[in-house]
Amino acid sequence: MTFGRVSSALSVMSLSVLLSLGAVAQRPHEGPPTATPAADAGKAAEKPADVKALELPADKSVEQTITVHGKTLHYTATVGTIRLTDEKGKPTGDVMYTAYILDHDKGAPNPAQDRPVLFAVNGGPGASSVYLNLGAVGPKHISFGVAGDSASDPATLTDNPGTWLDFADLVFIDPIGTGFSKSLVDEAESKKLFYSPTPDVQYLSLVIYKWLVKNDRLLDKKYLMGESYGGYRGPRMTHYMQSQLGVAMNGLVLVSPYLNPQFGDGNFSPVPWMITLPSITAAHLESEHKLTDEAMQGVIAYTEGEYATTLIKGPRDKAATDAMVAKVTEMTGLDPQFVKYSGGRLETGAFLREVHREKGEIGSVYDSNVTLPDPFPYSPDQESSDPILESIIAPTTTAMVDFITRTVGWKTEAQYYALSYEVSRQWDRSGPTLREGAVEDLREAVAADPKLNVLIVHGWNDLSCPFMGSQLTQNQLPAKLAGQVSVHEFPGGHMFYTRPENGAGLHDFAQKMVEAH
Repeated sequence: MTFGRVSSALSVMSLSVLLSLGAVAQRPHEGPPTATPAADAGKAAEKPADVKALELPADKSVEQTITVHGKTLHYTATVGTIRLTDEKGKPTGDVMYTAYILDHDKGAPNPAQDRPVLFAVNGGPGASSVYLNLGAVGPKHISFGVAGDSASDPATLTDNPGTWLDFADLVFIDPIGTGFSKSLVDEAESKKLFYSPTPDVQYLSLVIYKWLVKNDRLLDKKYLMGESYGGYRGPRMTHYMQSQLGVAMNGLVLVSPYLNPQFGDGNFSPVPWMITLPSITAAHLESEHKLTDEAMQGVIAYTEGEYATTLIKGPRDKAATDAMVAKVTEMTGLDPQFVKYSGGRLETGAFLREVHREKGEIGSVYDSNVTLPDPFPYSPDQESSDPILESIIAPTTTAMVDFITRTVGWKTEAQYYALSYEVSRQWDRSGPTLREGAVEDLREAVAADPKLNVLIVHGWNDLSCPFMGSQLTQNQLPAKLAGQVSVHEFPGGHMFYTRPENGAGLHDFAQKMVEAH
């Protein structure tokens, strides 16, 4: 996931929220990867004393069972690490992963080595993989990120009926600085090796390569899943592994992805406003229990048609502008004066302050229907943290740390970071690639492999990474590539997968993609 605060409609896709960044995959003019398989093979036999003191525990596994659709699955949960080194073999970082592998000798339909394996990363930058793990596709589940949740609710894990373990083994990766993953070098070197878009893509790709080699899984079908900024990482990692590491993904799943920030200046282009209007309308429809796929198709058609052309004409066509303002007011349920003074151009931060103002609440950029009391209702700007972020850190951290340290028995006293603001502080945002997104890599990856399928899934209500951005991106794909990319939406927001009713649909989309190979 991405995290931060959005202050304008333009920043929704230009920054996703403050910490969502953009860059393209490694180009010929860029420097070499931060580490290579060959470099890691030359790891020094003797480790410096300071590195030894920083080391995380040895890999640990525990046998588990889950009943899914009436079938009992026996699997092994493993918490382990992948060591990263520099070109001289000096340790630079330890990346923690949590893997769930179906046990063949206890009822699995095929040997583990014949099963697909899916790797999952979240976003931020600064988010661990706990959200996809315990919220979406892992075998264990905890409720978070939905209306009515409290930070102090019991952090009790239950079996996840929507888990993807029935058709793929699962590996959740925590980037350096998140979860228990840690850098073994100083701050300056950490920024160079880990906290910049291109090195981030390179070392995470290398982690996947090393895990496949370590577990004898190179010949299996391989899938990559990324949420939010992880949805930006996904196309770049797929293209990088395909073209540089020699590891081809069979499929790519992008969940609420930060994919394409290049939508122009809202002073001249209608596209930034076209991206936010449908999600704002979806939130209103849901609040009135009228949100359906059919209703949203009408919203999309209006947005791509009359709304866009009216914005292009500008206010000189008063009749068209007045009609557009009336239509937007009807679609969103907002105060007519607010829409009029906005010119039908709904700025995200202003909308979140306005939509629940009469109730003294503030909406979340991840799902505006999830609210908390606004502690500063008379401030001209939002002063509080996002309502969803306020409620998810405690339960996800408690549940994940308890599972790792008690259930699996991987003991450490280190602090676990579900979201790391320190990673955000150190992240390099200076390069020109900030605005370029990952669409180039998406296009190149699917063009290079006609069998590579890409599944993009969104929540209708998400304003941090609105679905319309992916819809418009798909619209512009060359015809020969468009069939490899599909976009689907669900009720809910950025983390729509936390709603139990969405689990089965997301599971079915992914299972069909895997079975298509």
